Amino acid sequence: MSWFIKTEKFNKKAIGLSSRERTKFISEHVSWVKKLSLSGVKIASGYLVDKDQHPGGGGLLILEADSYEKAKKLIIKDPIIKNQLVDWKLEEWLPVYGELLITNSTLGELA
Repeated sequence: MSWFIKTEKFNKKAIGLSSRERTKFISEHVSWVKKLSLSGVKIASGYLVDKDQHPGGGGLLILEADSYEKAKKLIIKDPIIKNQLVDWKLEEWLPVYGELLITNSTLGELA
């Protein structure tokens, strides 16, 4: 199993939505992450903030999968990707040094 990281930023389409519409899609995204977690996928997701804790830096999702292709098959089902609301990139992470701090219990706390 390998770890994959998806980075994303809202695009012009998302920025043009009302706050209510964006909140709806974000809620769908959170539900999608939780369903994957409950199905046994090791996954963590969140958004990035600046030094003053203001959002806008985009989002980060980490998941474990057998291959890039399998990770991508999961990722493209994300409601915010399906609705073309983010520019995103998926990359495999090849750890070189250090301890992987994300454990099953940590992932459960994040869900």
